[in-house]
Amino acid sequence: MKLFERYVLSEILPLLLGALAAVIVLLVLAALQEVIAPLLAKGANPVLVARVLALNVPEAAARALPIALMFATLLGLSRLSSDSELKGALAAGIPATRLLWPVLALGLGVTVLAFALGEGLVPRAKVQERKVKQEIVFDNPRVIGLDGTGADGQRIVLRDALNRAISVGRIGPGGTLEDLRIVTMQDGLPPREVITARSGRLPPGSNVLELRDGQRVTYQDARPVTVLTFKTGSLPVQDVQADLDAGGGELKPIYTPLRELWAKTNLYRQQNIRSPADFTALHRKFAEPLAALALAFFAVSLAVFTFRSGRDLGLVWALLLTFAYYATWSVFRVMGENGAVSGVVAAYAPDLIAVVAGAALLWLTGRR
Repeated sequence: MKLFERYVLSEILPLLLGALAAVIVLLVLAALQEVIAPLLAKGANPVLVARVLALNVPEAAARALPIALMFATLLGLSRLSSDSELKGALAAGIPATRLLWPVLALGLGVTVLAFALGEGLVPRAKVQERKVKQEIVFDNPRVIGLDGTGADGQRIVLRDALNRAISVGRIGPGGTLEDLRIVTMQDGLPPREVITARSGRLPPGSNVLELRDGQRVTYQDARPVTVLTFKTGSLPVQDVQADLDAGGGELKPIYTPLRELWAKTNLYRQQNIRSPADFTALHRKFAEPLAALALAFFAVSLAVFTFRSGRDLGLVWALLLTFAYYATWSVFRVMGENGAVSGVVAAYAPDLIAVVAGAALLWLTGRR
């Protein structure tokens, strides 16, 4: 790599690292602002909450890399232009188009890194995050209730590895679980067993649910066979799926490993099943890392255009353009997940807009 290219990269890289750190912090706080305060207010262990925060960093980094690259490129090249260093390079016979190659090379590296994070660390971090959230629930059951009920004002329902649904009516003082209902499910059949209890408790660090003042009913062919009442009892539970979200559902499709998501969407195509969230997630796996290349091309094109026109971008324009891309990406993502547009359009439209805008700027520059 020649001296000019190395100099351009030395101007952009420090800004890239700083912008990356700032965007990661903003994305983590934005993703968890509705969770952190209720957790700590309900007495959640701060160490476990910190682990949840840390496990969100890989996803934030993968999403922030392309955005941080565009911001750093715009700001770095703007600085070179305002200090007349680009003018000096042109006077020395270096064409402005040579700005493109080092930035595109950096964009390619960022693309590979973002894809590696999205496929390597992010799915594993999300699985581990759910386990830490379960630890938070076991450590203090009150954290799954807001004002004594679920986050949506309804009953809280947990599930365990024995295919039992554990319904909690209310979280009382000291983490007491009130109005309990434990239903042992059977695939395609009526419940096999139903246990109700006035109250119960899940001791911190334990997988044994302590029950008080309850009743146990067993069924055969949907008819009650035995009915027992009890003052106290204990019920071992295994791998309770307790999420801090009210639904505690499956992970979003974007967190599914690429091979599994590919097989899943192929099956949907064969069976003509509409699942816009899955198809959008599949294309996002590739489109979001490629955004680094698209945004790098746009940033260099804009820098060349503004230099030729005698204008200076500055910090404000860099921030506004970065926000504009993030808003565009968010809108298309929501549209794709809700089936308003196809998954291909939802995933690649923001990248395509950046490339078309960059090409238009280069064309306008060539006409000057």
